Parts: sequence; C-alpha cells; structure tokens
Amino acid sequence: MYTVSDINRMVKELIRGDPRLSELWVAGELSNFKHHRSGHMYFTIKDRSASLRCVFFRGDNIRCSFKPEDGMELLLYGSVSVYEPGGAYQFYVKEMEPAGMGSLYLAYEQLKKQLEAEGLFGEKHKRPLPRLPRRIGVVTSTTGAALQDILTTMRQRFPFVKIVVAESLVQGDEAPADIARALERLNAHGRLELIIVARGGGSLEDLAPFNSEKVARAIFGSRLPVISAVGHETDFTIADFVADLRAATPTAAAAAALPRYDELEQRAGELKQRAALALQQRLQQEKQLLDYTITARFYRRPGERLQRARERLARAGQGLRQLILHRLKVKGLQLAALEDKLEGGSPLKLISRGYSFCRDEEGRVVRSISDLQVGQRLRLRFQDGAARCLVEELEEGPELV
Repeated sequence: MYTVSDINRMVKELIRGDPRLSELWVAGELSNFKHHRSGHMYFTIKDRSASLRCVFFRGDNIRCSFKPEDGMELLLYGSVSVYEPGGAYQFYVKEMEPAGMGSLYLAYEQLKKQLEAEGLFGEKHKRPLPRLPRRIGVVTSTTGAALQDILTTMRQRFPFVKIVVAESLVQGDEAPADIARALERLNAHGRLELIIVARGGGSLEDLAPFNSEKVARAIFGSRLPVISAVGHETDFTIADFVADLRAATPTAAAAAALPRYDELEQRAGELKQRAALALQQRLQQEKQLLDYTITARFYRRPGERLQRARERLARAGQGLRQLILHRLKVKGLQLAALEDKLEGGSPLKLISRGYSFCRDEEGRVVRSISDLQVGQRLRLRFQDGAARCLVEELEEGPELV
C-alpha cells in the first residue's frame, strides 16, 4: 500500500527522470501574475487550449530586467516538476524573456513610461546651464574615450575651466550604484557649477546602467544642472530624458557646457569698439550743446535778462498788493453790514426805546404772569440800570394805560 506522499514522490521522480521535461523553453501568454512579498513570482502561462502553472523563485527572478505583466507573450526557460504537498505539477522558471522583444528594451520602455508619468521628464524641472562655469564635474570612466574627448574639447574651447572627474563604472551590474555615488560626491563638492555624465557608444546592454531607475533618480535629485552625454548621436537613454540637457556625444556635451574663448575675445573686442563709438558720439553731442549754450543770447547779456525778470517781479508784486487791498475793502463792507444787522436785533436796542425786561431771583426771564406768585421778588432791567421789586398783586388781561 502507498501513501499520497509516496505517489506524489514517485511522480516527481518520474518527471525528473524524463530529460524532455528539464532544461527546456516554453512559450505562452502570461496570466494571473502575482509577485509575493517573499519575492517569489507565481503565475500561469497559457496558449489557446491549455495552461501551465509556474513559479519563479526570488533567487532567479532578481536578475529579470523587466516587470512581468498579464497578457505578455513570454519565453520561459526551466524544468517541470511536482509540488509534493499539493500534488500538482508546475514549471519552475529559471529565466524569462519577452517573446519578440528583448528584455532590456522592454525594461527600458517600462521604466520610461513610469518615470514620465511621475513627471521626471517635465520641462518645468529642467534647469538652465550656467553661461560660463568655472568648475565642471564629470562622471565617467577614466579609461574610456569619452573623458579624453571631453578634456580635449574643453581645452580647445576654454582652457581656463577647472575639471573635477568622479571616476565611475559605466558598464555592468554594479555601474548604476557607482554612477549614483559619483553624482552624490560631485554635488557635495561645494564649488562646482555643472555636471556632465558621459560614456561612449555601445549596445543596449552596454548602455543599460544609464537606463536604470537608480541613475535616473540620482540625476533628477542632483542639486547641480546635469548634461547627459551617453552613447552615439542616435542613442537615447533614460538619463537623457531626465537630465537638464541631452548632448548627442561627450564632445557635444563639452561644447554645450562652454563657449569658445576666441569667440568671447572677438565678441569682447566688438563690444569695446561699440562702446568707444558710442562714447565718442555722446561727447560730440555734449560739445555741440555746450557750443550752442555759450553762443546763446542769454549768456552773452545776462544782465538784461535779470533786469527784465526783476521788472516782471515788481509788476507782479504791485498787482498782488492791489488785489489784497481790494479784497480787504470788500470784507470790511461785509463785516459792517453784519454788525448793523446784529445791532438791530439786540435787546439793548429795545430797552433804549423805553422797554425793560424782567428776571426772577434765579435769573430766569419772566415772560408771563403765570410764571409769577404774589410775594415773589423780581429784578427789572432798564437802559441805565436795574430795580428790585416785590409782587403784591397779579392782574390778568391787557395792560390798561
């Protein structure tokens, strides 16, 4: 009698013993892809009439240069075996390649799409290059032709520039991290104004470090402007899209970074001539103005001009005095009219015609007998004095004369 484990083990040994099921390539469409937190990948590969479960362990898939997605047509290399606990056979993948497209190119397209969506290629992040940098940093291999091209071009164009080289790997699996560290060192230098990242041409595999996410983010995070000069004129890398400026070649990068010294000298000479000519023209204009001023009538007989000015000032003063006197006369007449009007309504004017007015002891004016009482003391005011009175009797009605 056999156990389930025995059966599964025997089937596994049978499959392992069949050379047709080991070290083979399988083509199909990817589906049900899952990237487990352990790092292992689980998915199904299928064609029109069948499907095959697959597993791609972390130790193998870490070398995969692209991100698998459902619907991709793939080529898988590996072996068929049995997962004993589940009693299911599956394909154990060792390598994965996109069908009809190289994995490096697919990884390039995937990363380009991702970083573009994040905005790393946006024009708003592009910084202007310094017009005449005094110190330039270069990230490249010290043994490659790219560095020599840059140095030669800079010596020819502007021999006074200082160049700081941060040596770095530019090819291989360790190159992306090495390039990122070199960029970091140059940014920490403190006296640089510009960085050039460069390498010569090569295949897509050779340029792979410059199509990596690590290098792209290192360029994007650089404090200094970066020129990318990777490969030949027809090569475009992820680094080119992220950098502040893409140069077709290392030589073109040096030319973009620095003006030609002889052209600057020529330009300075032209500006000097233009300045001298402009100064000469200005001096001629000022001399003409001075000659005209000296020969003008005002400067020939200034006394006459001053005398006429004094006469105009005297006439203006006389007119001002006459105007002030006229205004004072008018205001005096207006004041007299107001005084007459005020005097006509004065109580003292009425008293002078034989009238008087009466106040009580508190000084209030008495206007009616209803305000009086018998025995109340009053004060009568006349034109020439006042009298104190005592009310003996109150009589209503008009006064009898």
